[in-house]
Amino acid sequence: MALKTLFAVLLAMTTARLTSGLVTKRVTCATGQTTANAACCALFPLIEDLQETLFDNGECGEDVHESLRLTFHDAIGFSPSQGGGGADGSILFFGDTETGFPANLGTDDIVDAQTPILARHNISAGDLIQFAGAVGISNCPGAPRLEFLLGRPDPVAPSPIGLVPEPFDSITDILERFAEVGFSAEEVVALLSSHTIAAADHVDPTIPGTPFDSTPGIFDTQVFIEVQLRGTLFPGTGGNPGEVESPLEGEIRLNSDASLARDSRTACAWQSFVGQQAKMQSEFKAAMAKLAVIGQDRSKLIDCSDVIPVPKPVVGTPHLPAGHSMADIEQACATAPFPTLTANPGPATSVPPVPPS
Repeated sequence: MALKTLFAVLLAMTTARLTSGLVTKRVTCATGQTTANAACCALFPLIEDLQETLFDNGECGEDVHESLRLTFHDAIGFSPSQGGGGADGSILFFGDTETGFPANLGTDDIVDAQTPILARHNISAGDLIQFAGAVGISNCPGAPRLEFLLGRPDPVAPSPIGLVPEPFDSITDILERFAEVGFSAEEVVALLSSHTIAAADHVDPTIPGTPFDSTPGIFDTQVFIEVQLRGTLFPGTGGNPGEVESPLEGEIRLNSDASLARDSRTACAWQSFVGQQAKMQSEFKAAMAKLAVIGQDRSKLIDCSDVIPVPKPVVGTPHLPAGHSMADIEQACATAPFPTLTANPGPATSVPPVPPS
């Protein structure tokens, strides 16, 4: 009787788990990995190819930064009034056209690097761009594990010129461009979490590889701290369009970042990420999931998020760069004080350039 009762209980528990979705059928791929959908099996060899030939066997380096940049430049190329395919791979498929757009300056290198990978795998250009961005950022400690959906059709035409915001654009223009594709001001700021691992090659062409914060190999909240510091110098030459003074030797600051951190419409959203790693991860992941399907029918795509590698935990803690104090913070949020931080010890922080891949 006891065995019958135990069996009944176990059967009821199993049924409940199946009904609630807690038990998910897995597929074992020919390569030995498992995934929830057989269509995702083709992505495991692609991960290996990306890591070996593009990302220096798992480094959070320049090609990771550029691949993440490409996800944005491809996806934002959509307008309800002007056309474009959004996250369709047009910047890769029609690279000779779109890499020549002024806002896409510098994307030709990563387009050239991803093109032979596209030829080696049965994947669309739009899928490759978003997948490479998700795999690449997984190499950066502190990054969220991004969603990836498979099945974007190939693009039919290049994106119209002029849809990618530039660092010298006004905050009103930037917010209106994003609003046109359904993004709030808060989501715009969340997307700019990507600048914590980014660098500029062409804003000041005399200093290529200059990062936006002092920890470009770590997906942390330092960019939200350091952009709020008072600018005092140009790391290279002054007077470049889209650049304003930065607080550190070897660190470049975009005019758009500085303005978003100080504009009344976005300052509190910017400040809200200071030292809030989990919040930054969560909101960046959500904003990227939205970006990655601009112009696409999400219901027709296959969820292959479970093949994306799991990033390592963040390294370090939120801090002011050495040589700075809270007096250097330019408070802009009117409704909350800037979080109190301490500075690293030692001589004033200077930032080395991001080495080329």
